[in-house]
Amino acid sequence: MARPIVIHADWDPEAAVWVAMTNDLRGLVTEAETIEALRAKLPGMILDLLEENGVSDLPASIEIVARAS
Repeated sequence: MARPIVIHADWDPEAAVWVAMTNDLRGLVTEAETIEALRAKLPGMILDLLEENGVSDLPASIEIVARAS
């Protein structure tokens, strides 16, 4: 069974964007101005990277862990 991909998103106050990355999928680093925009962007990026890496096992879910201070 596929496991979830855990995305860590940190707020960058200087750039005013959420910066997202994961250790679960090599090459996934992105940013967006809002969490909602990030949520919309991630599924397509993840599918593209899985395809590029020849992975056919789709993740069970995408979990976003967001931190801001």
